[in-house]
Amino acid sequence: MVRGVGRTEGILLAGVVLAVLVATGVQARSPGTWLLEVVWVLIGLPLVLALRKRFPLTRLLCWLLVLHAIVLCYGGQYTYAETPAGEWVQQLMGTQRNNYDRFAHVVQGFVPAIAVREVLLRRTPLRPGGWVAFLTVCVCLAIAAGFEFVEWFSALIAGSGADDFLATQGDVWDTQWDMFLCLCGAVLSLLVWRRVHDRQLTPG
Repeated sequence: MVRGVGRTEGILLAGVVLAVLVATGVQARSPGTWLLEVVWVLIGLPLVLALRKRFPLTRLLCWLLVLHAIVLCYGGQYTYAETPAGEWVQQLMGTQRNNYDRFAHVVQGFVPAIAVREVLLRRTPLRPGGWVAFLTVCVCLAIAAGFEFVEWFSALIAGSGADDFLATQGDVWDTQWDMFLCLCGAVLSLLVWRRVHDRQLTPG
């Protein structure tokens, strides 16, 4: 049995996600962009709740998913190129662009890595080790590439109207940066959380 969240903790985490969704949605600068950014939260939260008895998630993964939801909602509220946190870092470090989207793509690898690893270890014959790590990173890269396809189609359909969603800020290498940072996030997550995750998958 996995070491998951208790009922009270689960309600609290779901409440946090719902509160952030409402708060950022009401204050969103571009409701359409906000919806595009948080659609994964709107799909993921009901899915996690629906499967909570059949496939309860580890405590670690639940908390990471909440973190990811907050990152997505915050970026959607302001658009990634105009987040106050990103502007503060931009001024502090003297960079030429708001790098909140860079941070979000690291998270795009950091959180899904644990979700993918959990599915592989619980639903396949694989055991912790090199193959699980390799396949986890590959799936995270595939997710990143898939998201870039979504951005591409958005640009084809909406043209300049998709600029807020794309948040390239004039960087011709933005797509490559996004996938590379997702890769870095996935590898970092495996290095940081592997032992904690193993303990929660097989609690003593």
